[in-house]
Amino acid sequence: MPEPAPGTPLSCSGPACHYTWFRDPKVGVGVVVEDPAGRILLVRRNHQPRMGEWAFPSGFVDAGEVLEAAATREVLEEAHVEVRIEALLGVYSEADEPVIFIAYAGSMIGGTPSPGDEAIEVGLFAPHDLPRLAFPHDDRVLGAWAEWRASRGRRLDESPATTPATSATTRESRS
Repeated sequence: MPEPAPGTPLSCSGPACHYTWFRDPKVGVGVVVEDPAGRILLVRRNHQPRMGEWAFPSGFVDAGEVLEAAATREVLEEAHVEVRIEALLGVYSEADEPVIFIAYAGSMIGGTPSPGDEAIEVGLFAPHDLPRLAFPHDDRVLGAWAEWRASRGRRLDESPATTPATSATTRESRS
């Protein structure tokens, strides 16, 4: 059977069948995690899509899972750190894209950043010195995070002088 156009449900037309299947979207969550030094935690993806590219720790919500719980779980799985969810940054979707992405701001509250199974590498980056990010919505997420951070009285270039602007840990370096 050919793939229907996006938004078009699948249905059977036989006399014994009156079933219509709607292709529901997947819900993904991600967190812009800030460490105590004001750096942003990113992971280099170890899976498709966008394998090898930098992204916020993120992943899919399991059926019946609370969104914030999914977000903190994904950060722990991908970067081995515990976070406190601080704010909802926004909900993002694109035409013909099956994923709805929900972004949160979070603060690192425990653990040492290191790559989990779905990350090749983790890094802590100054907000003004981020690498290119994997997904089209990432710039909008960062914009929302910058606005949220500014509303709390913190500038993007504010970080302690004693802390290096960038650090990274690979799967190999933690062995």
